[in-house]
Amino acid sequence: MTTGSSSVTPQAAEGDRMQKLSASARERTALKRNGIIDRIFELGTRSSALLVLVLLGTITGSLVIAGWPALQQLGLSFFTGDRWAANVENFGALPAIYGTLVTSLIAIAIAVPVSLGIAIFLTELCPPKLRRTIGTMVELLAGVPSIIYGMWGMEVLAPFLQSHFPSVFPAGTGLTTAGLILAIMIIPFITAVTRDVMNTVPSIMRESAYGLGCTTWEVVRHVIFPSVKAGMLGGVILGLGRALGETMAVTFVIGNNLFLNATVTGQGTSIAALIANQFSEADGLQRSALLLLGLVLFLITFAVLALARFMLNRINQRAPS
Repeated sequence: MTTGSSSVTPQAAEGDRMQKLSASARERTALKRNGIIDRIFELGTRSSALLVLVLLGTITGSLVIAGWPALQQLGLSFFTGDRWAANVENFGALPAIYGTLVTSLIAIAIAVPVSLGIAIFLTELCPPKLRRTIGTMVELLAGVPSIIYGMWGMEVLAPFLQSHFPSVFPAGTGLTTAGLILAIMIIPFITAVTRDVMNTVPSIMRESAYGLGCTTWEVVRHVIFPSVKAGMLGGVILGLGRALGETMAVTFVIGNNLFLNATVTGQGTSIAALIANQFSEADGLQRSALLLLGLVLFLITFAVLALARFMLNRINQRAPS
């Protein structure tokens, strides 16, 4: 009687050994291929991240180089001048900086409470059948082109303000009108972000608070808001960033007054509107001054984002671990 092992012929054993060696080779090939794919993937993601830094540096460098002649010739008077008159080469950026900051602050002051109210209603109070409809409408508003808002402001909002409040809005257009348009534009962004972060709060936290007898306002204020305040702040900063850089809608309704008008309801201009109005026909010192103005807008936006990051870090440090 022969055993199972003794029945294997030398030729079969040699074939099995060769098959094992062949399988090991395929595995090594697969491992080598996967290693190459991982390496390519790593290089691709790293290149994408570095591309952002390169673009940021390129934009900043080009603005500095292009705006340097204006800064060299005008000096600090560029930032403190209260008049922008290209025909006499008087380029003062203060009216545009003032208009940019005032319209953005008006927009944030109006949009934040309205957006929070919509988000609270959608997440806590809205009937399920109505929630999807209103939520979709809010998201659709975020996709409306800014020029549509500008034309609506020029044709509807400005005449309305002029006819009903002639002592406050004698021309209809102005900084407050632009702020109102910006508020309408950024409400969908802040609402969508706030609603999404509020939906991340576990239901058990709400139910526990309601079980203790809390009202809806108490649940929102003491349970939901503390849990998502970092995300809510991110939504507000996102809206502020759009308000600072918005161009077309503001150009329609701000009045484009190039003299400093230190009021809230009067006509004025913003950095983006001034650049949009004059850049295509500018040359020489005027073109350099407009590019320097673009650098100022870039730095203002960068400062706002840096402040937001600082506030988020403070919130995270104060949050209980």
